[in-house]
Order: sequence, then C-alpha cells, then structure tokens
Amino acid sequence: MKAIVLGAGKGTRLLSEKYNMPKVLRKANGKPLIGYVLDALSFLEQEDITVVVGYKKEMVYENIKGNYKLISQDEQLGTGHAVMVTEEEFKEYDGPILVAYGDMPLYKRSTYEKMFEKHEKENATCTVLTAVIDDPPAYGRIIRNDDNEMIGVVEAKDCTAEQLAVKELNVGVYVFDSKFLFDNLKLLKNNNVQKEYYLTDIPKLVMEKNKKLITHTIYNSNEVYGVNTLEELEFCEKILSEETK
Repeated sequence: MKAIVLGAGKGTRLLSEKYNMPKVLRKANGKPLIGYVLDALSFLEQEDITVVVGYKKEMVYENIKGNYKLISQDEQLGTGHAVMVTEEEFKEYDGPILVAYGDMPLYKRSTYEKMFEKHEKENATCTVLTAVIDDPPAYGRIIRNDDNEMIGVVEAKDCTAEQLAVKELNVGVYVFDSKFLFDNLKLLKNNNVQKEYYLTDIPKLVMEKNKKLITHTIYNSNEVYGVNTLEELEFCEKILSEETK
C-alpha cells in the first residue's frame, strides 16, 4: 500500500504572502496541517508516502522529517497534474495508491485504513470516499442508479434542485489501482476555465471502461472539511483542540 499526499498549493485565501509559508505548513492547534495528515497515514511506511510539494517547497522539505518521498510540482496545473508528476516514483509498483490532501487535517487513520481494506477485499479499480452530511457544504453530489451503484458526480454549481438535495458528497479522496491510474492520467483533458487537469475525471474513466468502482462512506463527520480560508482554519483548529482535550 502506498499514498500520495497533495501539498503543493499556495493558499492565497489564507494570506500566504503575509504569513510567508505554504498552505500545508499553516498551523492548527500548534501543528502544521500536513502533520495531521502524515500522522493519520502512519500505518504506512514513510518511504511509501509521496508528498507533492510546490509553493515554498524548501520550507516543506525542512519541516517534513523522515523517509518520505518529496516530489516537486513546479507548475500548479490541477490535482490530476499533481499526481502525474509522481509517475516515475511508481513505475515499478503494482498495487493500491491512496490520494489524500495535505490541507485536510481532520481525516482519521481508520478512514484511510478502511478504504484500503475495502478496495483490496472487493478487488476494485477505484474506491471513492463519500460522506453523508445533513447540512452539506458545496461539494459535488454523488449520483447513484436504482441498484445504488455510483454512476457519477455533479459539482454543486451544476446541480439541479433535486441533485442539490442529495446529502452524499464526493470529498476527493480515492484509492486507485496504480497501473490504471497512471495509464489513464495521460488521457485527462484540461478543457475547463482553469485549464487544469482534474483527478476527479479518473473515476469517470473507470466507469466508462467498465472497471470496478466502489465507494466507502462516512456519516455526519467533520473529517471532510479542509482548509482554504481563515474561517476554515479556525474551524479545524476548534475541532482538533476538542479532540486533544
């Protein structure tokens, strides 16, 4: 089992220039955001965790101690591109890869472990983490068919009123079969307003190619909240401080 942690972002809305540090090193409850993520992944060997760095990467190099693999994404061209830059690291590997985020400090170790367990048990090509939340944030909604199989994701801004009422969300965390992942990253297109390559397009390709896509769902959990704004940083800090009491 291996993992990729995406941590190249600048964190403009977190006033990165003012604080002179990349997003993943901003602290919540006295510890860098990425520190929580790496702790939650501590059931893996450090050398099996690849961290993608970018903005002020030298600071991240200095802060992450251990045998983690650090790979630079010099141009930030989206989550799909961030995973693409790690391809050389995994060319000899054939197994499951978890993709997680360095700015999402609330995920529990058990959530990541259960994703791996379910992925292997069901021999899946892709396992999508979903969350059912009563008062959902503006995340993409999971669309299912009459057999309760996931058949797609509709981003919140594109949802009909009926789709917006769906409480099951796509939170962007996946376990992939490594060979499928890297073979299909090459097929991603950047024909969107941001001109970025999105990792969310890989599950679509899994379904299009009739490979096995499954979901692992968590319920009414704060885990899914990441840090993009100062308000979200304060929210995560509050949750983390309560957990350490």
